[in-house]
Amino acid sequence: MTVNIMQDFVYDPPDDPLNILYADSEILVVDKPSGLLSVPGKLEGRDDCLIGRLQREHPEALLVHRLDCDTSGLIIFARNKKAQGFLGQEFEQRRAEKSYVARVWGRVNGDSGLIDLPLSADWPNRPRQMVNHEQGRPAQTGWEVIARSDQETRVQLFPKTGRSHQLRVHMMELGHPILGDPIYASGAARDFPRLMLHAERLSLHHPVTKTRISFVAPPPF
Repeated sequence: MTVNIMQDFVYDPPDDPLNILYADSEILVVDKPSGLLSVPGKLEGRDDCLIGRLQREHPEALLVHRLDCDTSGLIIFARNKKAQGFLGQEFEQRRAEKSYVARVWGRVNGDSGLIDLPLSADWPNRPRQMVNHEQGRPAQTGWEVIARSDQETRVQLFPKTGRSHQLRVHMMELGHPILGDPIYASGAARDFPRLMLHAERLSLHHPVTKTRISFVAPPPF
């Protein structure tokens, strides 16, 4: 059965001012709000996006990586082709280290762990992804509990790989979908004003100095 997950999706990006956390001659680090695409969407009416807004102030800005529309947090952009190539390798070779904060449904058992489940696109139900042990690409996510309440848990997530929707699918498979997830959560877990997932920390090597640099953007939830 084909499920059109996005049939009710209305793109209404926030009017939040551009939040540039760091800038030098090589890079720009931005805190993206939830609800704003990283790059233009394929469908009509989805031209407004983070890189478009950024390029109005910094026309030279170049894409290095992206976040899901519903995810907020840190994104780094390059200011020239050489820096873009270097930063791309930081992500491709897994030298870039990222961590996220999420609020998830229910009380997570244990204090930490590693989710190791291969993922692939669920083509009839795009953009949904799914666990696929036969044809999926390797995907690993480390997790640590930050705090618990009766109905939810705050966790820190450490993606070891960068698959589409990786954190969202892995937490769902753990039995604790991320609150407010319009694709993978259901019932009361879905009834939140936004996806409770935020890219909090990013660490990688600077394209010129080659020293490791780190950035932090506290979650807004």
